Amino acid sequence: MRMRLMLLGGGNSLGQALIRQGAEEDIGFLAPRPPEQGWDAASLTQLLDDTRPDAVVNLAYYFDWFQADEVSGLRLAAQERGVERLAELCQHHSIVLLQPSSYRVFDGSRATAYSEKDETVPLSERGQAIWRMEQSVRAVCPKHVLLRFGWLLDDSREGSLGRFLSRAERAEEICLADDRRGNPTPVDDAARVLLAVIKQLDCAAPLWGTYHYGGHEATTPLALGQALLSEARSLHPLTVQDITPQAHAARPDAADEPQNAVLACKKILHTFGIKPRAWRAALPTLLDRYYRHG
Repeated sequence: MRMRLMLLGGGNSLGQALIRQGAEEDIGFLAPRPPEQGWDAASLTQLLDDTRPDAVVNLAYYFDWFQADEVSGLRLAAQERGVERLAELCQHHSIVLLQPSSYRVFDGSRATAYSEKDETVPLSERGQAIWRMEQSVRAVCPKHVLLRFGWLLDDSREGSLGRFLSRAERAEEICLADDRRGNPTPVDDAARVLLAVIKQLDCAAPLWGTYHYGGHEATTPLALGQALLSEARSLHPLTVQDITPQAHAARPDAADEPQNAVLACKKILHTFGIKPRAWRAALPTLLDRYYRHG
């Protein structure tokens, strides 16, 4: 690896997976500890002025964007300012910026999978903030890769998977949408994709732009939940007896979550040669890590 790599957010689940997989290939990351209040415009300015890496992977706001149940508008606004400042610094110092994004930039009204060319109409405050962050990166820093992920699953207790499993330990019944669709994407698979992109950028391939990635086989929250329970029961006692199908429109998050969150992954395959992996095959490792850490 010729590039000096900086990772913001090395302490979260995706950052840890990226560091772990990088180490297996002798690829190291400078992963500075964030300030107590988190990375903001001022601390990012100081950091990049001092370190001048060749590429930055920005996972600083990973949990809020991909795992949190709710995020305040004030917090999102501060993160927007942070990303805009980071993009300005990367442009100024000629640093490559690798910035994850989300399916949340779409409204879910399409009947088929979303490509990178489809119109972005985010539903939620979080989706709108992520979309504006994408816009600022594109406008300010030409040497960027924006990577939109599907439904990310990680081993954090407070994340979406952790909240589901906690309910499964207490409740006898759980309701999940059977007419909502997306691409489950285990965090190890997301890290694999990030690393593959980094390795090709290290070869000075100017493959800038926006890409989609989600795990192979689009599914519903209901089917995903059933697969998770089937695997989890062999590792931990669960109270939940069954998952009840529920219409997307009846779900409490229907106004915020796209009904169709399926991402088409042809562009990343044709550009980087990255093939989607089956999310089901990764569940045993993901759940084993979740319960071991607990």
